[in-house]
This record gives sequence, C-alpha cells and structure tokens, in this order.
Amino acid sequence: MFRSVRRAVCVAVAAFLLPLAGVQPAGAAEPGDGTAGTATVRAAAAGEGYWHTSGRRILDASGQPVRIAGINWFGFETDVRVAHGLWARDYKAMLDQIKSLGYNTVRVPYSDDILKPGALPDSISHDGINTDLRGLTSLQVLDRIVAHAGRAGLKIVLDRHRPDAAAQSALWYTDAVPESTWIANLKALATRYKGDATVIGIDPHNEPRDPACWGCGDTARDWRLAAERAGNAVLSVNPDLLVFVEGVQSYNGANGWWGGNLMGVAEHPVRLDVPGRLVYSAHDYATSVAQQPWFGDPSFPANMPGIWDKYWGYVFQQNIAPVWLGEFGTTLQPEADRRWLSALVSYLRSTSQHGADSFHWTFWSWNPNSGDTGGILKDDWTTVDTVKDGYLADIKAPGFAAGDPGDPGDPGDPGDTAGCAAAYTVGSDWGGGFNAEVKVTNTGTVPLKSWKVTWTWSGAQRVTSMWNATHTQSGATVTAVNAGHNGALAAGGSTSFGFGGVPGGGSVPSVTCTPTT
Repeated sequence: MFRSVRRAVCVAVAAFLLPLAGVQPAGAAEPGDGTAGTATVRAAAAGEGYWHTSGRRILDASGQPVRIAGINWFGFETDVRVAHGLWARDYKAMLDQIKSLGYNTVRVPYSDDILKPGALPDSISHDGINTDLRGLTSLQVLDRIVAHAGRAGLKIVLDRHRPDAAAQSALWYTDAVPESTWIANLKALATRYKGDATVIGIDPHNEPRDPACWGCGDTARDWRLAAERAGNAVLSVNPDLLVFVEGVQSYNGANGWWGGNLMGVAEHPVRLDVPGRLVYSAHDYATSVAQQPWFGDPSFPANMPGIWDKYWGYVFQQNIAPVWLGEFGTTLQPEADRRWLSALVSYLRSTSQHGADSFHWTFWSWNPNSGDTGGILKDDWTTVDTVKDGYLADIKAPGFAAGDPGDPGDPGDPGDTAGCAAAYTVGSDWGGGFNAEVKVTNTGTVPLKSWKVTWTWSGAQRVTSMWNATHTQSGATVTAVNAGHNGALAAGGSTSFGFGGVPGGGSVPSVTCTPTT
C-alpha cells in the first residue's frame, strides 16, 4: 500500500468464467494451434490448473478466461510474521468468509523475514481456534492458509511486500536484504509451492518508487530490468506461475502512486523467458491515502478514466497484457472518495457485462487495521462493512465449488446437522427511512450451499433496496435469499446482507434463518 501518509498500523477463484464474445470455448480451436475446428468441448472445472495469458486475458489450464476478483489480507510482512486477525478468529473461518462474500483470490503480503530459518509467528490465539497452527513456523502457517484456500476454491498471489518487517523499500533491495537474498527467497517460495495450483503467481516487489526508474538502463535503479531478473528466476524453478509486475512512481516527469505508473511499458516492456506468464500490476488510491493533482480537477471524477488510461489502463485497452489492480482502497469517509470508488469500479468493467474480459483486482484490504483505508471487516474482525463491500458487487466474480475444508465430518455422516441463525441490526434510522444489516451464521456442522431469512414487521415497513441478497415481500413479511456469491457457508462461517427501508421508527422484528440445502 502507498505509504506517504500511512499511519502506524497495529500489531495482516476461483475465477469468473464467462466466455468472451468471439472467444472459443474450452477445447475449441485457437487460430494457429493446429487443433481441428470440430474438437469436442470437454467439461472443465472453473479456473482449473495453472493459468497463462493471451493478450489482455488470463486463461485457465483449459483455455477458459478467468477474472481475479480478490482481497488483500496482510500481516506476514509485519513484525508478527503472520496474517493479522488470528488473535481473534480461526484462519479457516476467515478464508471461508472471504469466499462467501464473493472474492476468489487472496493477495498475501510477506517480508523476507518469514524465510529466515525458524521464523515464528506471534499473536495467534489457540483458545479454541487455530489449534492446528500451534508450534508452526511462519512458513508452515502460510502452508496451512494455502491448503485451506485451495480446499475453499480460492487462489493465492504471494506479494513480496517488504524486505523486512521494518518498512517498505523504494527499491527491491536494501543493505540488509541484497538482491541476491531477494532472488533466492523468491525462488524458494516458487519451489515450495510448485505443483500446487492454488498459488497462481508471485508479485516480486511491492510499490517500487523514486529513485526506481523504468527503462533507464541503470541496473541499480531500473525496476523493469530487475523485474525481468526476478521473474525469470521464479520461472526457472516453477515455469507455471504468473509473474505480476508492478509499475513505478515516476516516468518521463509524470508522477503517480507508488507502483502505479506503467507508462513505460509501451516503450520498454518486461521480457520473460517463458511466454504467457506476465501480468502488469498497478496500485491506485483515493484522497484518504494522499492528495493527487487530479482530485482537484473541476471535472472530477469524470477526469479519472483519462488518468487511469494514461498511467495503466492503456496496457489493457491496447491488448498488450492483462492488468491487475493489486491494491485500491479508501475509508469512504470523504465524499470525494465515494465518487472516486464508484468511478473506478465502473472503469474496471462489470462482470455481468464484460465477463472475464476485464481488469483484475484485489481490494485493500480485508483487515480493519489498515490505517489509511480500513477494511472490509470492521474492528471486531467478523462484521462486514456492507457499504464498502457493496461498492464492489458489480466487479466480483463467482468462485469455485467449495471443496472439503477439512472440518470434522462430511455431509451425510451420522450426527451432522444443517442449521443457520440470523441477527437483525438497525444501522441508522432518520424517521422517514432506515438502513439495517442482517448477519447470517452457519450454526450447523455441515457446509451450507444456500439459505433464506424471513421476518415480519409489526408496522407498515417495506424494503426499498437490498444488497448481497434478493428479496420478496408479501404484506409485512419479507423473505431474503442469498446472492450467488454468499450462499456457501462453512460450518461456523458468517456473511451479511443489508437493506434500506421506509418508514423508520419501527421495532426490530424476530428473524428466522432456514438452510435450503
């Protein structure tokens, strides 16, 4: 994350598969691939296997286009050397909730400290949670997170966020962590997860910034050349991975976000030894992180698509390579930030209209303890900020079918039960109307595929809008059914939906949750 005004933080896929217009289905012939045009289309799991690129698209192992629609879960890069929030919740429940909200990929920031021999995590609660993490090193905890993500149908991108826990670095090396260590550690991680397609790629260095340059030819500062060295080192041991290369801060006098300037790609593209493995990455933020000249433009936010085109969007528009917005976020507190996020979501292209022919993204962040942006989770590490999450609804993508998350018992075993509970909370009431949130929790011992919640108001209230669920209303009785992305809930997992209604002033009704599978 861009850190120029970052405050101190406390002590961190499935893919949407909609064939593009004019794109052959899996098994059909691609021009020049030597496959007969009458080839039989074979059934393939969504986003299966390792991925590769073709023009601006990312394709799965069977050639189907996929969309990364994910979240950043940070902590491995900090002094606790593990994902944040494990002091409050079990890591499996956290990943299951990420999946239930419609995110299909998790970007996991780390520092080189976790690769030091015997590096141990801190701030993990084992009081009835995370019991299988007791005594593990930081890398072994990462292994468990990767394993459960795979069972849940999530993909992982590893992000070398810092050389050590102290701070981010402008360049990819420091006196304490030279380039040789950086390269060796990237290769070690690529080797560690070789053969596990849950880990789809590596982001070699987070947010290169001044004095880093792009295409200047100075090997000590030229991030484009360093990214080639790193990417080729990774691919030399694991040629199936994607390499996500971020931009820089400045190019030819144009200054932007740290890691967010890809203007140099047009003249100086990154060259990797293995074709079809390069994805360019940008970061972009709102006024709650820092001011930029374009926020003061009288036409804001109508000016923003032109800004994004200039800095990174053209790479996608010109079909040069896929573009992944690896970080973007906001507190949503300034009104300008809300306008910015609405414009950005529109620019990233809705899944319903464009399918996987879209920009890829991972929102910053899952964590509530990001000082500049806050997170999708609120401070209790469980409750979802449904307003912030709701902004992303149009660009989310359906995930994989959930696998066995490793919880005791399989569906159908004697003693297994299906059940759910719902809690109704009024967030605001101004007399003429109100907003409310309903939290749904799987209280059974088996995963749920879908659920519905019902309640009956005592007055004349009616729903005017609803997000993260669909509803019907008959008289005073409302029935809300999960959306496509949040019906699946692991045992103990939770999700939320929200709605607006009129008039205000009513009492809180009793709610009933029913599992529908």
